[in-house]
Amino acid sequence: MDLLEKLAILSDAAKYDAACTSSGARRGYEPGKIGNTSSSIAGCCHSFSADGRCITLLKVLMTNCCAFDCQYCINRRSNDVRRTAFTPKELAELTIGFYRRNYIEGLFLSSGVLRNPDYTTELMIRSLRILREEYRFNGYIHAKAIPGTSPELTYQLGLLADRMSVNIELPSEAGLQKLAPDKTKSAILRPMGLIRDKVQENKAELVKYKHTPRFAPAGQSTQLIVGATRDSDRHILNLTQSLYDKYRLKRVFYSAYVPVVESSLLPALDTKPPLLREHRLYQADWLLRFYGFRAEELLTKQQPDFNTALDPKCNWAISHLEQFPVEIMRADYEMLLRVPGIGPVGAKRILSARRTDTLTYENLKRLGVVLKRAQYFITCGGKMREGLRFTPETMLAQLEAMERGLLPPHEAQQLSLFDAVG
Repeated sequence: MDLLEKLAILSDAAKYDAACTSSGARRGYEPGKIGNTSSSIAGCCHSFSADGRCITLLKVLMTNCCAFDCQYCINRRSNDVRRTAFTPKELAELTIGFYRRNYIEGLFLSSGVLRNPDYTTELMIRSLRILREEYRFNGYIHAKAIPGTSPELTYQLGLLADRMSVNIELPSEAGLQKLAPDKTKSAILRPMGLIRDKVQENKAELVKYKHTPRFAPAGQSTQLIVGATRDSDRHILNLTQSLYDKYRLKRVFYSAYVPVVESSLLPALDTKPPLLREHRLYQADWLLRFYGFRAEELLTKQQPDFNTALDPKCNWAISHLEQFPVEIMRADYEMLLRVPGIGPVGAKRILSARRTDTLTYENLKRLGVVLKRAQYFITCGGKMREGLRFTPETMLAQLEAMERGLLPPHEAQQLSLFDAVG
């Protein structure tokens, strides 16, 4: 099998991994090296940077040969697919060749489990060492830590990568035992804890010693599959909150389950991926990370799943109308963030602008507030917006109609290097 055939198979096998990001690392040009992690070149959409730029990563598996038999995975050992693997030299040469041709800006490397986790991780380490040491590649690398790998090898991998991730995949231990019997909760959480601790230790060492090798400077992330099991949104969001609190993750990614293999333990092959549910979880995740919400505020035992007709922030506000309307000239930053239509940037602009002027609804428009949403929940100078008349029922209908116009298309697509780009 030639190199391009391997690439076609292993890049296609990697497309179901959503935990692909390049944000968080800042490393400029260094003499004698090629690449950096701050390039402004855009290309095929594989990832997004911290400032929202669309950038290109080579996203591949080291191998799709796997000793594990995870029921949801197309690469499971019992599935009949073409198998192949890169050698460390092949992967390094492929990456650097694509970089020199300006096809990519970095590498996202994951893998099936060839023989065992340690052997697989050793292959990944050898590949990245060739890139970093022989080719002097200074660009972005995201590497997947394989559950069950020894702490020593996980640490070596983190010294070569900008970001690491350990995929939890399934939200509950029961689901893990049922669908991924070769994986255990402890095998997944142990490397997460190691990465968290080593990142913190590395930051402390860098304060003392400037030239200390960096360990995963962009932190770690993970991925959860949504819809392969019967876990509720509440269960998933509570797990997300716990991961942010305990393991200091940068991101939790959610992947709507796409039926790719037939199993009596999984939804039928003709089942549509729950893309809207995935979308709501991402919206809620944003509220946890940037808006000061907690998981227990957004979902309860009585309401364990998100409202498909309304985004989580609007749904929370309508459920807590006793806290509204808020006066725009007096509300603190935390309360402004809870108003639908006001984000962190808008809230900061409001706090700054009201120091020198009395704000009106027209002022709020210029400050970036989405007034069509916010108008139901705020007053300016103690007054509602002129001409606004509504009841809770009509307000809900208006917000739901607005939300229908904002929902993303119900089709998910990922470009590969073999797709035509217009």
